[in-house]
Amino acid sequence: MVSFTTLIGAGLLATTAMAAPHTHQHSHTQLSQRSPSTKRGAAYNHLSDVQSLHQNGGISWAYDWNMVSSGNLPAGVEFVPMLWGSKMFGDWFSTIPTVLASGASYIMGFNEPDVSAQASMTPADAADSYAKYITPFSGQAKLVTPAVSNAGGPNMGLGWMRQFLDACTHCSMSVLAVHWYGDSADEFKIFVTQAQELAASYGLQETWVTEFALNSAINPGGDVQGSASFLTEVIPWLDSQSGINRYAYFMCADGFLLQGTDLSPSGKAYLSS
Repeated sequence: MVSFTTLIGAGLLATTAMAAPHTHQHSHTQLSQRSPSTKRGAAYNHLSDVQSLHQNGGISWAYDWNMVSSGNLPAGVEFVPMLWGSKMFGDWFSTIPTVLASGASYIMGFNEPDVSAQASMTPADAADSYAKYITPFSGQAKLVTPAVSNAGGPNMGLGWMRQFLDACTHCSMSVLAVHWYGDSADEFKIFVTQAQELAASYGLQETWVTEFALNSAINPGGDVQGSASFLTEVIPWLDSQSGINRYAYFMCADGFLLQGTDLSPSGKAYLSS
């Protein structure tokens, strides 16, 4: 099966995130970490990038916008499969049982169904598809909602999510997932707090932030210094939030959290903040 990560990538930015890892070696910077966060994850396209990010044991889970990991992740890093959208429906039931048998304990729902360039579903259609394809695996894994954007309005972002949750009342979900792209740590905290409040109001036990980044750093080689400052502020805050169980910065790739096979300034901040 062709990897959907090579076709769709993440959020609205798939075509920007396909840089191949460098073949030459860099010396790995040793970090002084408070303690490895069980919440911190890696959103990746290439397995070798996860190894580079995990060099100091800083992440506990990873996903690649796909239902398979395409290889072995580093020891101690849990793979979380995703049903990205309708493009994956045909292979889903033949693939996901093997993934669950290999140790996956969560299933992630559709990727930004509120965005026309991504999974592009109405809340009602998403609820029907979720109940058909993902809910049957309740009891074998914890189920994560579709991951919505932070766009405003009744049919985007958390507005879309409310409609979906109202329509998917018997879908057996326990985790709410969101994405965020914006301009400041304060904006980020406000949105994530709203997401946690929404999750709590629907009885969902966890909130995950499975993509987030500054708008100034959404392209390879973007504002890594700005990202480093942003992460230094928001990572301790995320770790302090009892309702936030997992998060993954965009993204585990060269030009983002990595420089070749070494950590970028934002990668160092991601692991050491």
